[in-house]
Amino acid sequence: MKRLATLGDNCVDIYPHLGKAFSGGNAVNVAVYSTRYGMKPGCVTWVGEDEYGRMLKADMARAGVDTRHVHVKCGVTAQTQVEMKGNDRVLGEYTEGVMADFILEEHDFAWLAGYDIIHSAIWGHAESAFPRLHAAGKLTAFDFADKWDSPLWPSLLPHLDFVFASAQQEDADLQARMQASVEQGAGMMIVTLGEQGSIAWDGRQFWRQAALEVKVVDTMGAGDSYIAGFLCAVANNNSLSQAMEQGTQSAARTIQYHGAW
Repeated sequence: MKRLATLGDNCVDIYPHLGKAFSGGNAVNVAVYSTRYGMKPGCVTWVGEDEYGRMLKADMARAGVDTRHVHVKCGVTAQTQVEMKGNDRVLGEYTEGVMADFILEEHDFAWLAGYDIIHSAIWGHAESAFPRLHAAGKLTAFDFADKWDSPLWPSLLPHLDFVFASAQQEDADLQARMQASVEQGAGMMIVTLGEQGSIAWDGRQFWRQAALEVKVVDTMGAGDSYIAGFLCAVANNNSLSQAMEQGTQSAARTIQYHGAW
């Protein structure tokens, strides 16, 4: 199995109505979810020297993530206030904390040499590392989420093997955007569509995967768990359709409880 490392954002999701806080953030979530498939992932990120930082790092280690490059910095850990509307989570006030200044240092790059697949997301402040990582022969993955107007698209696409994003529905405009992304240098593009499943374009054809019907408790982490399941299938040299199926199964498992994991 190829080895997976994630870079960038972490966040403590605070649910005031539950009186609970859950460790999360794209880089953290993808790493943790990947352990479901036998992965022993690593994560490069920054946390604050506060209670939430200690909680997040301990939670990651307990889940099986290598936290040697989860660096503790002077300041507060990123936090998001979360409310629920039915079974859907609504993100409120966000405090970025020490992650606002996140960068990869040379010792981080040296450590990442031991990994094969590198993933980050649009909030992770790690985009500048991808040209170097891709040139070094890493399989690279990046989640743009629903930020279709981000200025990062044109500069990052040539350095990405797997581009992830989310949309409300499949239509001609989405198909054209997916095709254009691959034409501009991406290896392939995968878009999650909520209850409508997911769609991928590999440069030759579209692939589709239906969502599973489960009781939805909390949609927090659904997209991240899809990415983890997908990338773990890639790590095992599975086909694109198998990767989409495993991503779907992982997301379905995640939305049946509160919090990301």
